[in-house]
Amino acid sequence: MSVKSVVSSKPPTPQYPKISIPPLLGASLEELTAWVQEQGQPAYRGKQLHQWIYQRGVRSLTDITVFSKQWRESVAEVPIGRSTLQHRSTAPDGTVKYLLELADGEIIETVGMPTFKKWGKSRNRQADNPDGLERLTVCVSTQVGCPMACDFCATGKSGYKRNLTRSEIVDQVLTVQEDFGQRVSHIVFMGMGEPLLNVDNTLSSIQCLNKDVGIGQRNLTVSTVGIPGRIRNLAKYRLQATLAVSLHAPNQELREEIIPSARKYPIEELFAECRDYVEMTGRRVSFEYILLAGVNDLPEHAHQLSRQLRGFQSHVNLIPYNPIEEVDYKRPSYDRIQNFVQALEKHHTAHSVRYSRGLETDAACGQLRASKK
Repeated sequence: MSVKSVVSSKPPTPQYPKISIPPLLGASLEELTAWVQEQGQPAYRGKQLHQWIYQRGVRSLTDITVFSKQWRESVAEVPIGRSTLQHRSTAPDGTVKYLLELADGEIIETVGMPTFKKWGKSRNRQADNPDGLERLTVCVSTQVGCPMACDFCATGKSGYKRNLTRSEIVDQVLTVQEDFGQRVSHIVFMGMGEPLLNVDNTLSSIQCLNKDVGIGQRNLTVSTVGIPGRIRNLAKYRLQATLAVSLHAPNQELREEIIPSARKYPIEELFAECRDYVEMTGRRVSFEYILLAGVNDLPEHAHQLSRQLRGFQSHVNLIPYNPIEEVDYKRPSYDRIQNFVQALEKHHTAHSVRYSRGLETDAACGQLRASKK
């Protein structure tokens, strides 16, 4: 079937993967209602359970006081699905990085990134002033470790253990929300792991975060290095979330040097899938481009990138590299960054420069986890 025929037809109702419960976190109101009825409780208890999990952040069924003590004791061993905070690190800009211990003892990272209202000439109001908080973004992980092994990434150096479950992904958002005492407004699936290698749990968590936690899909961003066929498949769900592709190079040869998995996915095919995604969804694709000094930050690289994106509904996020100890990559100087930006502007390529948050707290993905082993 051609892309045009898919566009012209009525979009199918997305069939999100269903995950049996428990753990209870991540389950919809309908699933929780069905579960409490299986336990011999009336249907209205499902709504109460839903409220206690998503609005009150309960961590144990024994703490839900609207239920009878006898019933609570009978289901005391049923897990809600909350993690344990192992470590918390705060940067001067207000960014907070968390190490969370899962039920099986594995450790993952998540990051809370507050944005403060502008105040005078300063970039942000003081990070210790909660009244100045404009929005709160959470960077969530989707896997324990990552199999993509990007050469510049701390997570890639630590190897891959397993996929995260729906509850483990949603828990990260609730953890940050509770810690800040503020509602989370935006979520980026840019933490540890490759979301499209854990697509069922990624989609289920998106559905939960949207319908149960109450975060609009347009405020969600799913990042991927690119897995053959997965971007077109994702387009079928007609998500309103933003797709961000971790590109980091304008040609196949250079991309293979810094992303070994790119050998299995020619850049021309990646761009073809992205173009199909735009046509099928009507939404632009963002391309993440980490600037590595002397590697991919020359004006000629910017010219190549602009040619690749010509006629493409896209946006380039330039990210000056956040150094890690495991490799010798360096952050480009300000002048080199500006030269790259000017080259993109010459070709009218939509772009922005995004500086890493929380540099004082081992902000690179996987960096804090590695330092605490």
